[in-house]
Amino acid sequence: MSLVCAVSLTHCGGPRATERPPPTTAAPVDLAAVKRPEPPGASAPPAGVPPGPGGSEAGRSPSIAQAHFGMLDGKEVKLYTLTNPHGLILKVTDYGTIVTEFHVPDRQGRMRDIVAGYDDLDGYLKGSPYFGATVGRVANRIKGGRLELDGRTYELALNNPPNHLHGGVKGWDKVVWDAVSELTPRGPSVRFTYHSRDGEEGYPGNVTAHVTYTLTNDDAFEIEMEATTDKATIVNMAHHTYWNLGGFDSGSIEDHELTLHAHAFTPGDPVVPDGTVRPVKGTPFDFTSPKRIGDDLRAVRAGTNPPGYDHNFVVDGDPHALRPVARVKDPKSGRVMAIEANQPGVQFYTGGFLDGTFTGKGHKYEQYDAFCLETQKFPNSINVPAWRNEVILRPGQTYRHLMVHRFSAE
Repeated sequence: MSLVCAVSLTHCGGPRATERPPPTTAAPVDLAAVKRPEPPGASAPPAGVPPGPGGSEAGRSPSIAQAHFGMLDGKEVKLYTLTNPHGLILKVTDYGTIVTEFHVPDRQGRMRDIVAGYDDLDGYLKGSPYFGATVGRVANRIKGGRLELDGRTYELALNNPPNHLHGGVKGWDKVVWDAVSELTPRGPSVRFTYHSRDGEEGYPGNVTAHVTYTLTNDDAFEIEMEATTDKATIVNMAHHTYWNLGGFDSGSIEDHELTLHAHAFTPGDPVVPDGTVRPVKGTPFDFTSPKRIGDDLRAVRAGTNPPGYDHNFVVDGDPHALRPVARVKDPKSGRVMAIEANQPGVQFYTGGFLDGTFTGKGHKYEQYDAFCLETQKFPNSINVPAWRNEVILRPGQTYRHLMVHRFSAE
């Protein structure tokens, strides 16, 4: 997600919908009990070496390697390399739980790194538009940096004036998490833990957060996010990888074909959702069937801001069930990424604020070089009466967020 999240409603073209917020209560989801649906034709890998799309890379044993990535605040920062039996390689660091590289095969079995990022820790420390990180305690924007909870008003940093963005000046993307790695029966995995103190970035409550990354044996990247608190607070964690299925340095993502399982979106006033829900039909926001990302991209803008998408969509179906969210295909390479999650919304961002000032892995990231799909609670939920209970976390409750990325080629 970028620095601005808005749209001029004169571009929407459709009738105003009746407000349709998500339910405000939900039973907790037991992530361990959730059945991860397999992609068509998939089956559990055999005890030996499963076949896979990785060409000559296939046939290796799943593994985890650990290396030094730098130092921050007197603490060592590590880089973990996860490899699955098909040769997919996921590199993650305990600084911000950032995904630094992800190598995935195309239709010919050729591996490419498909995530924007940097070569080393110094790149992330000097400045990053949240490349690959977990953002929190609250992802996206809080209007005016202000929230009211149990009769008390909290003032948060206006780090995206005039609003609060992604947890503040030093959100969870800018801290070193504790990490434990293991080889599970489903694939290599790293579990990150961070203890956020009461009052950190203005938020109430001591919060313990966990993020678990698993690179599965059947070519999925699973993210499990959890949080508990000792005092009423708000939590809305999100994963913020910038994707380009052609390769991080392959240029514009405008030719990628996107399907969003979302028949509605939440417009803004102008940069934060205002509590209304509007249908996508007849607007540039309609991705209910496969559509080239670039087809309507320049029809979406807010005032003088760069054109492009940076909007929250209402995911179809039960807002707290694991279900399809999106499918993206790069026609040139044949790579396909399908996303499932158990959150009510997804933020779609097309990299409008990438302008060549961020350089990593030998590449200058230009406008529309990458996209983000961030499953989440609706932005600014705490200030919308119909949505606020979605983001409130109280002692004895557990915030749970499951996001699954499935990779294939065709």
